[in-house]
Amino acid sequence: MDAGIDAKTILSFLKKLESNNSKEWMDLNKKEYEKAKTFFIEMIDYVIKSTSKFDGTIAHLESKKTIFRINRDVRFSANKAPYKNNFGSSINRDGKKSNMAGYYLHIQNNGTFIGAGVYMPQADTLQKIRQEIDYNTKGFEKIVTSKSFKDFYGSIDDSDKLKTAPKGYDKEATNIEWLKLKSFIAIKNFSNAQVLSPDFLEDVIKGFKVAKPLIDFINEPLQIE
Repeated sequence: MDAGIDAKTILSFLKKLESNNSKEWMDLNKKEYEKAKTFFIEMIDYVIKSTSKFDGTIAHLESKKTIFRINRDVRFSANKAPYKNNFGSSINRDGKKSNMAGYYLHIQNNGTFIGAGVYMPQADTLQKIRQEIDYNTKGFEKIVTSKSFKDFYGSIDDSDKLKTAPKGYDKEATNIEWLKLKSFIAIKNFSNAQVLSPDFLEDVIKGFKVAKPLIDFINEPLQIE
């Protein structure tokens, strides 16, 4: 980890926020929040610069613009806590609101993880990805069953999938389990001890590099108008 980035400060603030999730507490601890946020921005800046060495499509990104607001939208939620208890960054070639596949870093007390791919894409995007997998199943399987992918991520996340075949596909098709997926993401969890390790950011960058073939595969059909 870059010597100037204090992960301990980030985790310490987020842990306190979990137990004190109120505007009153945040107002009293604004300086601590700003310090933690600054370290997180520096963390993302380091990750972007390092990742762009093997994925030039993200080299133009400004770390500040990849970060999600800590304020929660509570209008339609039973949970009225005003703040998220994490810092999140979507490192995506077309910005954090893009439907393209990209990288994600989530720092949270006892809940840190990285993700790579595309989560719950819109219907037209999902259709294009499924068509690409159906057309090039071997190419997709080569990526998600490769030794480097399995060693780092275990497998592509399949916790969010249809119970039956999507419309237009044969339920007996040999690739149907891939086509049932509604998200196409690889996820790796990290303990607090791992986040505080000097090797944490290098592990994040390694994970992004391992996932780059998956991101390239997903984005290929999405670039065609």
